[in-house]
Amino acid sequence: MHHVAAALDRLSELAASPTVSTLAAAFDAAGHELALVGGPVRDAFLGRSTNDLDFTTDATPDEILAIVKPIAEAHWDIGRQFGTIGAKIARETVEITTYRADTYDGASRKPDVVFGDTIEGDLVRRDFTVNALALRLPKLELVDPSGGVDDLLAGVLRTPSAPEVSFGDDPLRMMRAARFAAQLGFSVAEPAVAAMTELAGAIERISAERVRDELTKLLSTASPVRGIRLLVDSGIADRVLPELPALRLERDEHHRHKDVYEHSLTVLEQAIDYEVARGRLDSPDLVVRLAALLHDIGKPRTRRFEPGGAVTFHHHDAVGAKLARKRLRALRFDNDTVDAVARLIELHLRFFGYTDASWSDSAVRRYVRDAGPADQLERLHILSRADVTTRNRRKADMLSFAYDDLEQRIAELAEQEELAAVRPELDGQQIMAILGVPPGPVVGEAYRFLLDVRLDEGPIGEDAARERLLEWWAARGA
Repeated sequence: MHHVAAALDRLSELAASPTVSTLAAAFDAAGHELALVGGPVRDAFLGRSTNDLDFTTDATPDEILAIVKPIAEAHWDIGRQFGTIGAKIARETVEITTYRADTYDGASRKPDVVFGDTIEGDLVRRDFTVNALALRLPKLELVDPSGGVDDLLAGVLRTPSAPEVSFGDDPLRMMRAARFAAQLGFSVAEPAVAAMTELAGAIERISAERVRDELTKLLSTASPVRGIRLLVDSGIADRVLPELPALRLERDEHHRHKDVYEHSLTVLEQAIDYEVARGRLDSPDLVVRLAALLHDIGKPRTRRFEPGGAVTFHHHDAVGAKLARKRLRALRFDNDTVDAVARLIELHLRFFGYTDASWSDSAVRRYVRDAGPADQLERLHILSRADVTTRNRRKADMLSFAYDDLEQRIAELAEQEELAAVRPELDGQQIMAILGVPPGPVVGEAYRFLLDVRLDEGPIGEDAARERLLEWWAARGA
């Protein structure tokens, strides 16, 4: 049990920190119970660093406020109706919640908050036993009413109450099971998996925003695939992200093609590896991860069996981009995320077309222009590289070298000309002056013509651009 001893050492260090000791003394002086609860206690047993300091107490929200006001640099009561008060103490943000004994009415999306009077009652209604641990302050007594320490040491996620009751109370806990399985590398206890499968439909009671947040947290873990498999296998993904389980295309012996679902999970894992290794984006990058997971969702709709046993998926990039846009909007992702993911899916095949022939400078410029801003180009680099999952070493190396070459070309062209700001050499005002035309659609047409010249030939100088514009104008008039 050296794990437990080490964890208690870590917890007593945490309890001695200025924030925790200040709070503990204030609650003790006011005659109220206070305990550190959930994540920080769990993480002390796992040897992980903790970011959130969550506390629970028998004090009511008003009493909590009265205790923290004199010692806090700031406080807020945004979660007051759920019994939660936030505060900044000794430069750290904390949340303090009154013991809960809440009941869900089984139909609405919101819990009815009922305050409880014991810490044990509060802990038993939490999502998993490993999160139902508390450390009483200031006396440093571990409270573990449901065997959470044993489950932590065994690496198992169990619900403190019967899983069908727990998941029935708040169906989002089923998605939290998948997220914690990925985040902690734990397995989910068999009865909980059975309950997830049986109650999968209940996830439809949860608002799209809460589902989105949970999906985001899962995808932001270091290795989300374990959790994604659980959502797909239990049938929950059929309700929240049906395009994903739809990738499990049946195959027969005549039509051999890669399992698109397994391929997509591999692409996600490889994309995360590239994202971390290249270090050019803030990691975790949700756009990269969503695009990697969903890049082939257009395949089921576009699959055709050709004579001779070949399978084609023509235009699955465009179809997939449209499907992704629709699904991410339904999940209430913000417009920037939706646009960025859809654009990557739309462009994810572009590179493979270019490996067949050598690229012209014009093709390289278009690739950069179509990708968009620098972070989107970096994401496209990551997705294109991650999309190579062939077991054929020679083919994989060839594609990887081809992409190295492309990135080299982009860098060289960018040095020669500011590639990020590809603009024609004449602006709208100059076009109107040269052609003697007022503002109108024709100016846009001329601008696009000059932009194509710029992309195809690089900088040619203002005088040459003027000549080309007049030639175009004469031809257009004719």
